Amino acid sequence: MESLHPRVRLLWTGRTALGSLVLVGLVVVADRLVLSLPVELAVAGWVILASLGAAHAVFAHRIWRFELQDDALFLVRGVVTRTDTSVPYVRVQHVDTTRGPVERTAGLASVVIYTAGSRGADITMPGLRPERATELRERLRDLAGESEATDAV
Repeated sequence: MESLHPRVRLLWTGRTALGSLVLVGLVVVADRLVLSLPVELAVAGWVILASLGAAHAVFAHRIWRFELQDDALFLVRGVVTRTDTSVPYVRVQHVDTTRGPVERTAGLASVVIYTAGSRGADITMPGLRPERATELRERLRDLAGESEATDAV
């Protein structure tokens, strides 16, 4: 099974740190407008949330795995709730690679797999080197086409 690039931990940690900073900002606004809270409480809250986010990023990276099997893409992910997903190639409708500004800065990309199914049936595979994301997109596209041809009996 293949894992994600280690730099994805930095992205996940940064996202949590920014989210924590927004919460601290809300606490400061509440402090100014509604009630009086010590600044130390806001700083301690940010440190705790950022630390938890960093720990979550490390564990998520250790767990996140994927494998191209004979008839399906298999993924394992999740820290608190472990999710094992098998995406049959015949269900793949199309595949994209995406690189937002933060991912480009980190030298990473994501692959998004759109599947036939209900809401939430799409899969995003983050934290891949751009070359690997392109290879994976092309390989998944080919496997989906092959499985569609063999499925149309």
